[in-house]
Amino acid sequence: MKGTKAILLILLALVLAAVPACSPREPANKPPVKYEAEFMNLFDTLSRVIGYADSQEAFQEIVSDLKDDLEVYHQLYDIYKSYPGLTNLKDVNDRAGQGPIPVDRKIIDLLLYAKEAYELTDGKVNIALGSVLRIWHDYRGQGILDPASARLPDRALLEEADLHTRFEDLIIDEAAGTVELKDPLMSLDVGAVAKGYAVEQAALAVEGRGVGHLLISVGGNVRAIGARNDQGDPWHVGIENPDHTVADYLAILDIAGLSVVTSGVYERFYLVDGKAYHHIIDPDTLFPEDRYLSVSIVTPDSGMADVLSTALLNLDLEKGKALIEGLAGTEALWCLNDGELVQSSGFAGYLKKTD
Repeated sequence: MKGTKAILLILLALVLAAVPACSPREPANKPPVKYEAEFMNLFDTLSRVIGYADSQEAFQEIVSDLKDDLEVYHQLYDIYKSYPGLTNLKDVNDRAGQGPIPVDRKIIDLLLYAKEAYELTDGKVNIALGSVLRIWHDYRGQGILDPASARLPDRALLEEADLHTRFEDLIIDEAAGTVELKDPLMSLDVGAVAKGYAVEQAALAVEGRGVGHLLISVGGNVRAIGARNDQGDPWHVGIENPDHTVADYLAILDIAGLSVVTSGVYERFYLVDGKAYHHIIDPDTLFPEDRYLSVSIVTPDSGMADVLSTALLNLDLEKGKALIEGLAGTEALWCLNDGELVQSSGFAGYLKKTD
């Protein structure tokens, strides 16, 4: 499952004298130590974890449990590879038109979440768009491998594929624990939802195990568990600037218990006749939109941050603002094509305070 979000660079200010113990078991005279860990391949991206613990072993246990949780979601939501003894979304796609398929409850929960996202965004985030996205994926891959042969998909080809993207043809039977794709030419692509949703579920599991302070980044889907310490000092998260010749970051945020996700057009793209075509496809036009360089979301739920950052790339600015302003606890930052920044009404409240 390909990562779809631009990498958010995490900045963590280490205040040596101000970090208290993060567990009642820690001796009062032994402050916890900052640890970091990285691992690859889950959701085909780099994951990074930052936190404080009283020992390397304690921190590694937290990371190991988190990685195990994420791996379960990675395998279940993978649309490119099957796994022995497991029915995942690739298997669901492969059996389109063949009747109901028993699946893990985690798949049903994701698809129900995606249905809410579809309704919230008025169809701008549609996991049933797989037949269209596969065409773009193939053309983009060929264009990257052989730039001289890069070309755009024929509109007629895209429109034919679009006939098989009706969300209504996805049948979810919670009672029976089954999923069915009624259209045999339909396929699911959960790239706009799955990673953020999985990060959120894994973060909730970490919190359930009693961890109060942790910063998780899975391919740029950032989720903060609590604050940086018991004093409530926030985590510092930088939003990458698409133009590093100007500055490294568009903004540096202070967050606690929140998610930050950016969708950008400047990492996964290919060139046709000198014009860049990125990987986020508008379900209405069947082509990439060219409104922004990136859109960043701050909100408590990492899955919703994933959904909204994709949706806003496909919405004009006024409609995007209206959507964000209607959601409690949610803010956005748009980077326009000329580098101008536009903030939602409460976004400035998250900007890092000057020391």
